[in-house]
Amino acid sequence: MQREDLVDLNAFLTVAKEQSFTRAAAKLGTSQSALSHTMRRLEARLGVRLLTRTTRSVAPTEAGERLLDTLKPALDSIGAKLTSLGELREKPAGTIRITTGEHAATTVLWPAIEKLLPNYPDIHVELSIDSGLTDIVTERFDAGVRLGEALAKDMVAVRIGPDLRMAVVGSPAYFETRPMPHTPQDLGDHQCINLRMLSAGGFYAWELEKDGREVRVRVEGQLAFNNIGMIICAATAGLGLGFVMEDQVEVHFAQGRLVRVLKEWCPSFAGYHLYYPSRRQPSAAFTLLVEALRYRV
Repeated sequence: MQREDLVDLNAFLTVAKEQSFTRAAAKLGTSQSALSHTMRRLEARLGVRLLTRTTRSVAPTEAGERLLDTLKPALDSIGAKLTSLGELREKPAGTIRITTGEHAATTVLWPAIEKLLPNYPDIHVELSIDSGLTDIVTERFDAGVRLGEALAKDMVAVRIGPDLRMAVVGSPAYFETRPMPHTPQDLGDHQCINLRMLSAGGFYAWELEKDGREVRVRVEGQLAFNNIGMIICAATAGLGLGFVMEDQVEVHFAQGRLVRVLKEWCPSFAGYHLYYPSRRQPSAAFTLLVEALRYRV
């Protein structure tokens, strides 16, 4: 492709966008007559009419629409890459918006962000804490954080945390009057604290597994929350059994406020991943944050 081809194609794209030779010429810094000549030259070279001209407006023909469909993504991609190259000459800067759950925010994201930001004052990070499965493209987030098993196939996924494990827990006082459960079916005889899932609207079914056998248990009890911290508070108060991330209650195990049951039914699973659209052209700031978060065994 010759240099003049790129110039002519950019001129065509501008005219089609502005729907006016006058406005397009002003935007391109050329004269209206020169721009008209450029369009006639491009049409002659391609052998098709690209624009329909009237005294009041300019609109693409069918051939022009097809060319637009090809040109716009290609030129947008080139523009994004040029912007990315320009950012490499400067300190990383800009705002990065991430949607995440509370547990990932406190255990994985915040420790990395706390170390990174003091060295890069031009980077701004916005965390949106949400337990639902947010559409990051529609909601204009740069990335999201979810467990590895919940990722869409058309996303780039970067592991940012270790394997995780759930735990069924209750207080010593609770078990003074009730036997410890030994199978998932025993949970039906216990007061269990439900978790309301904001995205689905219903209660979370406890997912247990042993020797490849998976069981989903719908538990019942007097209490339900949409917050893990409150579930832990209720469990330590002796008001029922909770089903929470193991690392959230380790200190309670150590201090004797909670005991663990059904441990053999709680295997580890894939931890948190940062995900973003595969077609996204990462900025220098975003690339820097990804590397700061990347999990290394």
